[in-house]
Amino acid sequence: MKGIRGLSHLSRRFYATARAGPSLVEPLAGLKLSPGAPHSIQDVHVTRLPSGLVVASLENYSPVSKIGVFVKAGCRYETLDNQGVTHVLRLAANLTTKGASAFKICRGIEAVGGKLSASSSRENMIYTVDCLRDDVDTVMEFLINVTTAPEFRPWEVSDLTPRVKVDKAQAGENVHIAVVESLHEAAYKNALSNSLYCPDYMVGNVQSEHLHQFVQNHFTSARMALVGLGVDHAVLKQVGEQFFNICGGAGTSNVQARYRGGEVRLPSTSSLVHSAVVSETAASGTGEAVAFSVLQHLLGAGPRIKRGSSATSKLVQGVAKATADPFDISAFNASYSDSGLFGIYSISQAGSTDTVIKAALAELNAVANGGVTAADLTWAKASLKSHLLMSLETSESLLEAMGTQALASGAYQPPEEFAKKIDNVSLTDVANAAKKFVSGKKTMASSGNLIKTPFVDEL
Repeated sequence: MKGIRGLSHLSRRFYATARAGPSLVEPLAGLKLSPGAPHSIQDVHVTRLPSGLVVASLENYSPVSKIGVFVKAGCRYETLDNQGVTHVLRLAANLTTKGASAFKICRGIEAVGGKLSASSSRENMIYTVDCLRDDVDTVMEFLINVTTAPEFRPWEVSDLTPRVKVDKAQAGENVHIAVVESLHEAAYKNALSNSLYCPDYMVGNVQSEHLHQFVQNHFTSARMALVGLGVDHAVLKQVGEQFFNICGGAGTSNVQARYRGGEVRLPSTSSLVHSAVVSETAASGTGEAVAFSVLQHLLGAGPRIKRGSSATSKLVQGVAKATADPFDISAFNASYSDSGLFGIYSISQAGSTDTVIKAALAELNAVANGGVTAADLTWAKASLKSHLLMSLETSESLLEAMGTQALASGAYQPPEEFAKKIDNVSLTDVANAAKKFVSGKKTMASSGNLIKTPFVDEL
């Protein structure tokens, strides 16, 4: 990493602080655009390198830079032989690498006030670092080591077992997480059925060899995206060309998720019942997926304020007519690269669960039969747009959106383009989406005192 600062002038600062002269909304005078960059320096720039690596960046003049490495290596790529490997992998982000010890990584990042974190979804592994602009070259060195040169020393991997157990225990105590994990397990035969958490029989049994093999198969340039906020695109591209030229092949091919439908019931003594009922929907990025997103906001995507009640949503209004007991209900929507799930998620008293679920499904039937006005559709579109724009106000969400899109399609779609797709959704599109849910094979997951909770074949 020596020489990056000198080559790129990475430490040059363009802070959006109070100053005399023109606003920083426009590019500074004399500042050159990155090669091939369209329009403005403040646009998101995306480049696919010959190795297959996608580099995406946004120069936002922030004093704090944020850089992430996104890898197509989520839990959907696990096999029966290495179940739980991604759970252990995200806990192993700060272990010794070929270029730095665990102590050096921890001490080096702390010394500059930075932060290294690792997370995962069913599709991707994500490694991110945050730091001041002047320290990008320092933390970048550690990020490169963690993602391209891990060692996974057996004794260090073994020491992760207690943390895996704690993670599993915390996930099990969170009823919402338990229900969503069970929902995916019941809905799919493979791939997306894999849990984000290590199964009990593999706790302590994920070895260094499992981690090495998984990284070798999936951490390749063609399955990676290098994404940055507050960094120059030319510099990030240079780093990608020099340090992320890993096994130019495509790695392990994607396994098509196969939907099956089913049911998982998790009985407990809790007086509150969490229940989710879904059907298979469209993959992300399709026009049908946009229609389901609009339908989600039409029905009610959850409260807009902390501990709010979403009293104006169709689901809440419909269920409130059927029961006087307290409840919480919203539309559930999850999209993946090759499939998706859409339905309802309810929290209710044990004695009224049957009423709540059936009343919510009746609302979806009404939408499928055309019970939506143009005013309803306009409101739902505005709600979805505002949700999209507000989600991009934080650097974490913006980086994730850039990385996810770059990894999936090799490009970035600005919110303005997505807003146009939302505007193109018609009443017929929404009704067809609701019909697909109503006629589709159902999957159900429930947790709590299930004495009054219907089975999926009774819906």
